[in-house]
Amino acid sequence: MTVNDDRVRAVRNDPDLPPVAVEEPFSPTPVKKGVLALIALAAAIGWVMLAVVRGEHVNAVWFVLAAVGSYVIALTFYARLIEYKVLRPRDTRATPAEELSNGKDFMPTDRRVLFGHHFAAIAGAGPLVGPVLASQMGYLPGTLWIILGVIFAGAVQDYMVLHISIRRRGRSLGQMARDELGQVGGWAAILGVLSIMIILIAVLGIVVIGALAESPWGVFSIAMTIPIALFMGVYLRFLRPGKVNEVSILGVALLLLAVVSGSWVAESSWGAELFTLSPRALALWLCVYGFAASVLPVWLLLAPRDYLSTFMKVGTIAVLALGIVLTAPQIQMPAVTQFAHTGTGPAFAGNLFPFLFITIACGSISGFHALISSGTTPKLIEKESQARIIGYGGMLTESFVAIMALITACILDQHLYFVMNAPKGVTGGTPETAATWVNSLPLHSPGGGPLEPATADKIAQAAADVQEKSIVSRTGGAPTLAFGMSQVMSFFGGAGMKAFWYHFAVMFEALFILTTIDAGTRVARFMFSDAIGNIPGLSKFKDPSWRVGAWVCSAIVVLGWGSILVMGVTDPLGGINTLFPLFGIANQLLACIALCLVFTVVMKMGLFRWAWIPGLPLVWLLTVTLSASYQKIFSSTPAIGYWANHDKYVKAHEAGKVVAPAKSAADMEAVIRNTVVQEVLSVLFAVLVILVVLATIWMAIKASRAGGLPTSEEPDVPSRIFAPKGFLPTPAEKAIYAEWKAAGLDPSPQGVHH
Repeated sequence: MTVNDDRVRAVRNDPDLPPVAVEEPFSPTPVKKGVLALIALAAAIGWVMLAVVRGEHVNAVWFVLAAVGSYVIALTFYARLIEYKVLRPRDTRATPAEELSNGKDFMPTDRRVLFGHHFAAIAGAGPLVGPVLASQMGYLPGTLWIILGVIFAGAVQDYMVLHISIRRRGRSLGQMARDELGQVGGWAAILGVLSIMIILIAVLGIVVIGALAESPWGVFSIAMTIPIALFMGVYLRFLRPGKVNEVSILGVALLLLAVVSGSWVAESSWGAELFTLSPRALALWLCVYGFAASVLPVWLLLAPRDYLSTFMKVGTIAVLALGIVLTAPQIQMPAVTQFAHTGTGPAFAGNLFPFLFITIACGSISGFHALISSGTTPKLIEKESQARIIGYGGMLTESFVAIMALITACILDQHLYFVMNAPKGVTGGTPETAATWVNSLPLHSPGGGPLEPATADKIAQAAADVQEKSIVSRTGGAPTLAFGMSQVMSFFGGAGMKAFWYHFAVMFEALFILTTIDAGTRVARFMFSDAIGNIPGLSKFKDPSWRVGAWVCSAIVVLGWGSILVMGVTDPLGGINTLFPLFGIANQLLACIALCLVFTVVMKMGLFRWAWIPGLPLVWLLTVTLSASYQKIFSSTPAIGYWANHDKYVKAHEAGKVVAPAKSAADMEAVIRNTVVQEVLSVLFAVLVILVVLATIWMAIKASRAGGLPTSEEPDVPSRIFAPKGFLPTPAEKAIYAEWKAAGLDPSPQGVHH
């Protein structure tokens, strides 16, 4: 195959090998320009209908048009601006996966498989639960933050951190911060990243356990993904190297079989006994799985399992989006509710600013993603140019998941939404008391009119429709998402399938979150080994593939988050529940650290003209997170301030009273102790981030005065492999493939492109 375009240039590093890179300008054909124009028009119409016209009835289809159209335009133009003006990838340069390839942690991985791993690793509880809870403030603020936030903040962070880590041999976020920010800022970043990371993994674990405990169907389906992933890993590595499409079909077929057969297993006597696990047992099995995923070769379990999970994740969300387009449900929630102004929402307390931007974390920006972008992904990517579709594109995909979650919450009857998301202390726990309570709320229709009163029969029937004993006070967001998904997905199979789709959605959420635990544990191991490798005499730990170091660091990391997890499931008032309120703020503070690193590197590179790209989201996120931290520390409202809540329980305990959720004097003492832990950790995280910010400002000033400073970027190593930039090779890339084939060679030493 030949390409008749003088602007396309094939680049060789070795005269005895075919080209390793193709340089071709972004020049869309008239047809592609027309398609992009239509997509932009559809997005504009969606935004106008959501934000301007609105009216009495708002159709959920407008959300899909606004989101998808905005994502396509952002990936096509804004991400390319970052690529051309700031990052400037070079495919003639070997990535860490090629340079350090060892079949354990470093290995060139097909971009499609890697996209699946990366997306599965970053897409956890946040894009599912956060938008559901934030819906109490109305659909418009959440929609704006999810879509605009991901385009200008979240995807920018993921993409740029990934590229920076690739240029530094796959170093972790904390180590890169130390290298670029100096001793004080660097060690503050390392301590902040490690402590926050342990908490994040533990919180994700408790959400998984909440979905899977006493659920044999869910446990069986999730457990079967492990042997399926092992089979896929061996298949791609030894049996049929490079046959990605082939193994994908086999893997998806086996996964669907596992999901369907899960219901049969759950109904059998042996299955119900074997796969019905207590929360404590699940916590221990999660620790075992996390350790195994951390130490086994990445091609054997982690990458294929996450790739497999992506089919379930993206497939389910795609079917959900199709169901929304076909059924065109009406939005029941107003654009902005009174709770956005009063800060007294039943799902969570606090005003729209800053708490909406904390609650919707992963759907717009998440610090956890920066850990994956500087953890497993840079050690597996084949070419620098692939970082745009994997880093920026992967985050856009997660944002779409968040939009789908927000829609499923907002199409529910408002009474049902608030009954599900308010604690038992206010609903009473029964349909009768919940109906009385929810009718007292200041609710109105999207057009401003009154709502018909809720009835106990209506609430009870909603539970019966999904074969649940009760939906009252099913807090946390996940049950609401499952209920909303059952409403839409029942389009496929009828109303009689609501119960199936509800329980399928619960299993789907658990699968969604579990993949962040395995990748998160491996990344935490990388960070911990990097950190202790800075200690004199322990420099060997800096090699992430050193087997002894990998096992020791994995054991310590799992012991860290596992102990918190076990504490959380055995002590309902302590452990993880103490840390859960810190989850959103800690996650966003971690994003601040990541953006500080990116901003510092851009300034040291002398690209002052483009420093606003990471600088603007950094300033915004610092404003949000530090404002939220301030309120959590100093607010006099017990529902918001940790110290105020602490004082409330101290006074009640001294007066001999018991205040919910405590049920005894011992419980009161536990709450008092736990609020102190919350307060100390919130102060610690804020102080560490402020130290990192001060180090960033100082380094930026030095770089500005000097016209740039040296960075810790590693020297170029010439590449000897070839791979396309995107999912589908261009005509020029196909021509290069033909050259490799004609020479009797494979463009990747692992044979991933056979």
